[in-house]
Amino acid sequence: MKFDRFEDILAWQKALELTEEIYKLLAESKDYSFKDQIQRASTSIMNNIAEGFERRSNNEFKHFLFIAKGSCGEVRSMIILGKKLNKFSVDIADKLFNQSEEISKMLSGLIKTL
Repeated sequence: MKFDRFEDILAWQKALELTEEIYKLLAESKDYSFKDQIQRASTSIMNNIAEGFERRSNNEFKHFLFIAKGSCGEVRSMIILGKKLNKFSVDIADKLFNQSEEISKMLSGLIKTL
């Protein structure tokens, strides 16, 4: 697997989509601590993929992919909480959860190839 730019990495593209959706869904939310936490975690996924890639070292890239994977778990945890607190409908929560799980699996695949 060879990428010229982090923007070419499918996991980064999917993380961008997830982050965009979360920002849009919570744009009107007044629960600033919940909103901030899930937005920072989702942004962390894409930014750690980008930062690790730009380091141009497989070991460092792998390290940052593990951090991104951890942020995926944090996002899923926040989605579960958001569902319980009725921040998201069941359908939206399930969609976001599945997106995050897909990204996590992609990251695992990237880590294995490195």
